[in-house]
Order: sequence, then C-alpha cells, then structure tokens
Amino acid sequence: MITRETLKSLPASVQAPPYDIDGIRPGIVHFGVGNFFRAHEAFYVEQILEHAPDWAIVGVGLTGSDRSKKKAEEFKKQDCLYSLTETAPSGKSTVRVVGALRDYLLAPADPEAVLKHLVDPAIRIVSMTITEGGYNINETTGAFDLENAAVKADLQKPGKPSTVFGYVVEALRRRREAGGKAFTVMSCDNLRHNGNVARKAFLGYAKARDPELAKWIEENATFPNGMVDRITPTVSSEIARKLNAASGLDDDLPLVAEDFHQWVLEDQFADGRPPLEKAGVQLVDDVTDWEHVKIRMLNAGHITLCFPGILVGYENVDEAIEDSELLGNLKNYLNKDVIPTLKAPPGMTLEGYRDSVISRFSNKAMSDQTLRIASDGCSKVQVFWTETVRRAIEGKRDLSRIAFGIASYLEMLCGRDEKGGTYESSEPTYGEAEWKLAKADDFESSLKLPAFDGWRDLDTSELDQKVIALRKVIREKGVKAALPA
Repeated sequence: MITRETLKSLPASVQAPPYDIDGIRPGIVHFGVGNFFRAHEAFYVEQILEHAPDWAIVGVGLTGSDRSKKKAEEFKKQDCLYSLTETAPSGKSTVRVVGALRDYLLAPADPEAVLKHLVDPAIRIVSMTITEGGYNINETTGAFDLENAAVKADLQKPGKPSTVFGYVVEALRRRREAGGKAFTVMSCDNLRHNGNVARKAFLGYAKARDPELAKWIEENATFPNGMVDRITPTVSSEIARKLNAASGLDDDLPLVAEDFHQWVLEDQFADGRPPLEKAGVQLVDDVTDWEHVKIRMLNAGHITLCFPGILVGYENVDEAIEDSELLGNLKNYLNKDVIPTLKAPPGMTLEGYRDSVISRFSNKAMSDQTLRIASDGCSKVQVFWTETVRRAIEGKRDLSRIAFGIASYLEMLCGRDEKGGTYESSEPTYGEAEWKLAKADDFESSLKLPAFDGWRDLDTSELDQKVIALRKVIREKGVKAALPA
C-alpha cells in the first residue's frame, strides 16, 4: 500500500503531491468515488491545491455492500492516496500520486458523519458521479420518481437519509435552519445538461418533503451544467500488477487513464469555487455546444462501436476499432448521421474532434472493456443517441446505421457472442418485465423497452422494421453481414 510515509521516498519517476498533505482542508464533498471521479474531478482539484488549500475533497460511498466496505477499508489504509498513470496513444506514460481526496466515508456506517461534513460551512460544493441513470427521473413523465422505494423511505424518515437526495436536502435544511449558505450541487455525470437534471431531481425530492425548503434551495443553491471527458477503464488485478510494476509502487488503488482530459463548466457557484481554470477547466456561460459534441460523437461513438464489437467477440475497445469494418461503420455514423446535424463550439472543428475520438479509442494502454462501455445501455442509448435519432427521423434521413446500432444493442442483451462465448450485460434499470421484452423471440416486443422512449413520440415505423430485419440478419448470418453499406 501507499501512505503518507510513502510520499517521503517515491520512485524518481513518480510525481508527489506539490503541497503539504496536512495543510489542505476539505471544501468539497463528493458522492460516488469511482475511477472516473478519481481521474477527473480529483485530478483537476489536485492541481490547484498548492495555491488554494481549502478545496480538498471528502468522498462518500452510499452503499453498504461487502464490496463497498472493502473499498472504504482500502482508502483508509492508504490515507486516501492513490496513483494515477496517464498514458498517451503513443504509449508514453506519466505517474503521479493524488492527495486531493482527504477522507472517505461509508454513509450507511455513519450517516451523521456525512451530514456533519455537508453542514460544515467550509463545504461549498457537493459533487457527484452517480451514473447517467442515478438521478431517479421517470423517463415517461420526465419528473422525479417519488415511487422509488429508497426515496419513499427517506421521505418517511428525512433525518436519517440513505439516498444522495436525502443527504443533500437534509443538509441544506440544516444549513437554512442555522442561517447558513447553500452550497453548489455539481453533477459530473455524462448527461446532457447534467446540472438541470440534478436540479430537477433534488428539487423534486425537496418539494415532496417541504415546499418552503425547496423554494429556499431553488433561490440559493446552484446547479451548474458541465461537460466531462476522460476515458478511465476498470482496473483488474492483472492491470493493477502491471501498473505497480511499471511505477515501482505498491498501490492497492492504482488508476489508469488516457492523457486526454476535458472539463467545460458553467461558472455558476453559490458560495465561491476553486480556481479550476488554473488546472485547464473551461469556465463558460453556456456548456450546451460542447456537451452536444461530446455526447453525440464520443459517447455515442463508444456504444456504436462496442455493441456490435461485443457480439463479434471483442473484449476491449482498441481491439474493436482495429476491425476495419466496425471502424468504417463508426466513421460513417459520425460523418453521415452526426456531423451534418451538429453545431461546433467556438475553436473546435467537428472533423478534428472526430479524429481525436478515433485516436483515443485506439489507445491500447487503456484496455478499456467493451462491456464496461455497454453497461447501463438503456440510459446510454437514451442520452447519447436520442438527438441523432430524432434528427434522422424528422429529417427523413438514412436510418440504416441507426437501425444497425439498435439491432446490435438488442442482440447484445441476449448475452452470447458469435464465437459461442457468454457474458452478462449490465442493465441496472431493467426489471423482470424489461428483460422479458428484451429476450422475446418476436423481435418486435423489445422495441417497447424504455431505451427507445426518447423518440417514441415520432413515427418510428420505418426504423422499427429496419431494426427487426437487421436482427434477423445478425441471428442468421452474423454482425458483419448486417453492417450498412
């Protein structure tokens, strides 16, 4: 493991935190301490702590599973330190130890400890990476889902929360009661207008609990939209061994990420903010154009490549993009379906961004798993594909590549690749009813899945028939035979 003591004798090639670990103090509480957060938000904060020591981070885990308990123990043993290896497509790597995370709390073990931090006036930002589907928005009504069992339990006992909504709103209630300020609620998830989604979710919960409190939150808290971007794969035990062998460290929590990183953030903060611009964050008035480019090209490109890639039998993204036919389909999707209906933000060319996406996907050092990219496909299809699908249907454009993508997604849910291998696809929002639709033999039933709700109000008859036809081709002749010309 690595600890404070390790910092005194790091290998020459490993960069130490450029500040005194004991001299920094928390200004941020973050829910969802996953790999992306550690390689993105914590990475950016790390770079400004030398000059702004009041903005360190306290991490919070919301679940009490054995896996979560083990994770908490690992963070504690390592003084919340971890190594980050950044690797370019060329293979060149740099390694640093990140110290921005100064504590890690497992919420079910001590809810009051979490609330104590959230109520502390020193905490001015509460951020989160709780996945695209974690905001509890009913996709049919577009409203916060008050029928969720955990939400209902929190509303019955609001002083003892278990959800992120319960914790944040209870903390804001206590702040208001004490005459304190509200904090900024900052989503770092891959959602279009993630701040607006967070606003809807937290205010939806607050209104159900106390309309007057909700009004105060609405008037005093802020929910900035942000576009976040960095590929951060899962670190298996084998990858961890390789990372440690290369760095010379004995890190129980090593992390690897591509050398590319981007964060475009609306400058809307309730009670101050760290000088993130010094770490390269682009602070803007409106994040919309950057957001659309990233979601419709990089994120959508990822699943466009990985759904059929899984069916062919590719485990890693770099393997899938080396397949000239899958690469050709991805390029056609970006060139013909996305770029013609997308606006570039200032200083960016869509063709240049396309080329960077393809280069990043080819980074062998990432060993990014196709199944990781495909996980929670329902939410990702809704978020990443909807705008392109709607533009294609409304503009009576060619639907062949979109239909192929949908057909590949649905076939991927069946859990078997063309080589006879089996795998488990992760769809946390699907219950028994949804899986019954997904695995129905008639192919038409699966089109009722909520993944496609984003364009259900349009005439989808032509698209639906193409999807059904392509699924038949995939079943009978394989993925490559179904690829659009």
